[in-house]
Amino acid sequence: MLKRVFMAPDPGRTRLRFAARAVLGIALAVALCGLAGHSLAGAVTGGLAALLALFTVTDATVRGQAVTTALLPAVGLPVLTAAAELHDHPVARDLTFLAVVGAGVYARRWGPRGHSLGVFAFMTFFVAQFLHATTDQLPQLYVAVLLSVLAAAAVRFGLWCYERRLPPPVVPAPPGGTGLARVTTRQAIQATAGAGFALVVGQLVSGQRWYWAVGATWWIFVNTTSRGETLVRGFRRLLGTVIGIALGLLVAVPVHGDPAVTAALAAVCVFGIFYTAAVSYTWMMLWVTLLAGLLYGLLGVLGPGLLALRLAETGVGALGAALAVILVLPVTTHSVTDAWIRRALGCVHACAVETAQRLAGAVDADPAPRVAELEQLLARVRLSVAPLVHPLNPMLGRKRRARHVLALLDDCAREVRGLVAVAADPEASHDARLAVACGRVEAAVEALTEGRDIAVHADGPPHGEPAALVHLHGLERALSELARPLRAPSGSPLVGA
Repeated sequence: MLKRVFMAPDPGRTRLRFAARAVLGIALAVALCGLAGHSLAGAVTGGLAALLALFTVTDATVRGQAVTTALLPAVGLPVLTAAAELHDHPVARDLTFLAVVGAGVYARRWGPRGHSLGVFAFMTFFVAQFLHATTDQLPQLYVAVLLSVLAAAAVRFGLWCYERRLPPPVVPAPPGGTGLARVTTRQAIQATAGAGFALVVGQLVSGQRWYWAVGATWWIFVNTTSRGETLVRGFRRLLGTVIGIALGLLVAVPVHGDPAVTAALAAVCVFGIFYTAAVSYTWMMLWVTLLAGLLYGLLGVLGPGLLALRLAETGVGALGAALAVILVLPVTTHSVTDAWIRRALGCVHACAVETAQRLAGAVDADPAPRVAELEQLLARVRLSVAPLVHPLNPMLGRKRRARHVLALLDDCAREVRGLVAVAADPEASHDARLAVACGRVEAAVEALTEGRDIAVHADGPPHGEPAALVHLHGLERALSELARPLRAPSGSPLVGA
């Protein structure tokens, strides 16, 4: 885990810039709230609004990101109003909170914008519970949200918009479906059920900090699709919380809420959250937990007992998420992984078709964009397979098979990259054998996705053959080897249940 965080590649220093910009944007937002004369509650609300505006908005284009950022207050302020109005009406407050949970997850079907707005709505209600917000505080909190979102936007789209120089990312759409077959519909029901469990049990554990359990359930469902992904994310959240609490005892508690030291440490935590989010959920949760401890220190209520209570509530939230994904309309790891693998194989097929056309002289055929798409699809495959290759997975046969599939898919990606590089060479000449080999790759992909046998051809091209033919043969070999692990029967009744 340490190696993955500190040795992970950071092409173009994107993660570094992402984290540094977040510190700058949030610091500006908090400073503006201070200059406006806001209380600590206003500064905390503004800081969180800026954090969410910089963290959760992930539209493919800068223009799309700007539109989503502008829409955040339109979603957040009504939710904030409802949370404050219902502060003294626990039953109505709880039911409204659960409705926000369900609606926030359901909104993911509308892509990155729906996801961002859903997260902002949930966290606005959450921070109202964190601060015990009441109606008399609303004017100040409104201004804090608007000022902070504006500050985040000024930094992100004006002062430091490094995305303008980057190609737009390829974001594959999630597997489709309608009704209860749609993953977002099932997840909305699951999240609401899990949050309901967390809310009830969390209140039994603590009548003051119950919302921690609901928050844990919510964030465990973010960026997950299958039952296995959610269970692994719950484990990682709990582990990160444990480590963060231990660090909080060593760092946050001795600070005693000192404003200057707390501000410096909070900036470090913000940097850590943004820098590690893409590579380790456990580490991200460590920084989130430490930041929460520092904020409670500012409020004057931090102590070992509070940190222990946070751990207990996080455990309740993780249990709620686990029960929901196991018992309520489960989306199996097998079904999700199969869907993403089929999408990846379809991309390989399309790449082979366009490469054949390009090598045949079609100037409008361009397989290069398929490489970026394939990389994104393989990233989704790795995410969905993560529960199967997790160190705690006791099913060793399935773990070996999953690792074999990942290795062969990586072989496919490597051969596709090499093939596209050759096809991009203007001096690459047409060879009839290339068209035949491309045709065999297309047939192999079709056979894999339709469950038919794949014919295995010669062991390899003779020495000195064109590079494109070598890559095509390697791709064909990897596809033929994929047939066995993909069609192997499950070794456990838990896999496809």
